[in-house]
Amino acid sequence: MCSTGTNAELQQTSSDPALLLELKTRRPPSLEGRAGCETWSVDFSPDGAWFAWSMGHGIVWVVAWPLDSEDSQNGETDRGDKSFSCGHPVWTLAFGPRPPKSAAAACPDKTGKKSIGNKSLLLATGLENGVIKIWNVLTGDAVFDLHGHEGVVRDLVFPQNGTLTLVSSSRDKTLRIWDLAQKGKKVQVLSGHKDWISSCCVSSDCSMIASVGRFDRMVCLWSLRSYTFIRNLTGGTHKTLYLLSSCDFSPDGAVLATAAFSGSSWWIDLWDPYTAEKLATLVDYFEDYGQNQISAIQFSPNGLHLAMVTDDRALRIWEPGQKGMVMQTKVDRDSNGLCCKYHPQGGVVASGTRDGHVKFWRGPMTVPSLCHLCRSILRHSVSTHQMEPLPLPKRILEYLTYRNIPDLLKTCCSSDEEDWEG
Repeated sequence: MCSTGTNAELQQTSSDPALLLELKTRRPPSLEGRAGCETWSVDFSPDGAWFAWSMGHGIVWVVAWPLDSEDSQNGETDRGDKSFSCGHPVWTLAFGPRPPKSAAAACPDKTGKKSIGNKSLLLATGLENGVIKIWNVLTGDAVFDLHGHEGVVRDLVFPQNGTLTLVSSSRDKTLRIWDLAQKGKKVQVLSGHKDWISSCCVSSDCSMIASVGRFDRMVCLWSLRSYTFIRNLTGGTHKTLYLLSSCDFSPDGAVLATAAFSGSSWWIDLWDPYTAEKLATLVDYFEDYGQNQISAIQFSPNGLHLAMVTDDRALRIWEPGQKGMVMQTKVDRDSNGLCCKYHPQGGVVASGTRDGHVKFWRGPMTVPSLCHLCRSILRHSVSTHQMEPLPLPKRILEYLTYRNIPDLLKTCCSSDEEDWEG
C-alpha cells in the first residue's frame, strides 16, 4: 500500500550548529515513546535524490532530497512524498540497485542478464516477521515479497555493481543472497553464525561480504563470488564478554570496521580483510556502567571519516588514526541513536533515533589529500597480498596498507606531508 501525504513535519530550529534539519512524526501522543516507533534504518538513494526513513509502526516514508526543495516535479518523475505500509515493523531498508563507480566496472549478474537501467529504483524493506518487501519507488507499487528468513531481517545491502543482487542478514543466523531479476526464486544461503547476525556489508569490488554476530561475537568474511566462507576475524580484544553491533567496509575495500560494546565501554576495531590483521582499536569509556552502547557505524564516501551512533549522543565522527573526534553532537540521553547514513556525495549524515525521528547533520568538509586519493584508487583494485611484494619504502607501504594507523591509538599519526618528507 502506498499513499502520498504529510505524515511528518520538518523542523529547522536547533541550538546545535551542526544540525541542519529534523524530521518528526505526527503520530498520536499515545504512541510516542512506545515500542514500535523506533527508526531502525534510514537510507539515501544511490544518486542522492531520495531519502527513505523507517518511521515506526510498519511505515516507511520516502521523500525527495533535499527536503526543502521547491521542485517537486522532475520531468515525468513524481517527486512527491511516498508512504509505504509494510504491515510489520521495519528493521532495515536499502535502495537499489547501486551502480558501480565506473561503467567499466559494471558486472552482469550470474544469469547473464545485464544490469538494469537508471530509470528503475527499488526499495527493499526487511521486516520483523522475516519477510523482505520490494517496492518500486517511482511508481509506489509493491513489486514482490521475498520469503525464507525465519527471524527478524536485520540488514540489507545492494552490492555496488548495478545488478539486481540483494544481500540480507537475519536473526535466524543466516545470510541470504537473492537474485531479484528472478523475483528472488534463486537464493544462496550462507550459514555459519551461531546466533543473531547484527549487520552485514559488501566490499566495493563486490568480492566479499562481512557479517557480525551480536552474541556469538563472530566477524565473518564470505566470498560473494563463490558463496563460501573465507575466515573469521578474531583476536586481541580486551574483553571476554561483549556484543557486536555493526560493520562497514571502507570505500576502497581495504579496511573493515566493526563496532562492539561491553558494559560501560564501546570500541571500534579496524581490520585488514585480506590478512585478518587487526590494524587499530578505538576505545571509549563511560562513567555510568551499562547505560551506553554503539549501534551503527559507516565510512564517509571519501573514506576519510567514520560516523558512529551511540546511546548517549546522536552522532560522532572520527578520523581513523587521530585521537579525539572530528565532530560530535551534544549529549542527549532522551533520544538514543540507532542508525546513521551518509549522503552519497558526503557532507550530510542522517541519524535515526529510538523515538522515531531523523536528524540531518552537517559533516566535516575535509578535502582529501592527494596521498589519500591515490591510496583509495590503488587499493580499490589491489589487495594487501599484491601490495606487500612491491619494492616500496617501508613508510609508503605502511601507508598504502593502512598499517600506519596506531594500535589502540597510543600515538597520533603525523600528517601526510610529514610522512612523505625525506
